Amino acid sequence: MTKDTRFTLTAIELDEKSVGRRTREVEQERDIAIYDLLESNSFAPVGSPGGPYRLILSIEENRLVFDVRLEDGSEHGKVMLSLTPFRRVVKDYFLVCESYFKAIRTAPPSQIETLDMARRGVHNEGSQLLSDRLSGKIEVDTDTARRLFTLISVLHLKG
Repeated sequence: MTKDTRFTLTAIELDEKSVGRRTREVEQERDIAIYDLLESNSFAPVGSPGGPYRLILSIEENRLVFDVRLEDGSEHGKVMLSLTPFRRVVKDYFLVCESYFKAIRTAPPSQIETLDMARRGVHNEGSQLLSDRLSGKIEVDTDTARRLFTLISVLHLKG
C-alpha cells in the first residue's frame, strides 16, 4: 500500500521568538524530533483536500499555534490550542529528562533504565494529550504526535 503523501509534513519550523535558551540535550532532542518527523509522519487537517504541508509552531498569548501552510508557503489554516493542559506534563517531562541526562553520565544501568522508562511514560502521556486536543482539527498518528509533543515541549521551555 502506498502512503498518501498529500497528508504529510515536508517542513517544520519553530518560531524562535517563542523559545528561550536550551541545553545541548534539548537541542539534540529537537533536532532528532524534526528529522524523524520529516522522515515519516501522518498529518491531516480535518476537511483539507491535502498538502503536503509546512508547519510553523509557535506560542502566542498562552496558546500553542499550529500555522499550517501548503508546500509553496501559502496559508492553509491555523489551529490554536490552550497551553494550560500541557503545563504539568511538559514540566514533568523536562524534570525526568534532566534527571535522565544527568544519570547517563554516572548512574548504574538500572537507574538509567528506570529513568528512561519514566521519561517514555511521561512522553506517551503528553503525546496522547496532544492527540486528544488536536482531535477534530488535525488527525495525526501516534509517532507524529510523539514527535510533535517533543517540539511543543521545546517551545514551552523558557530560559
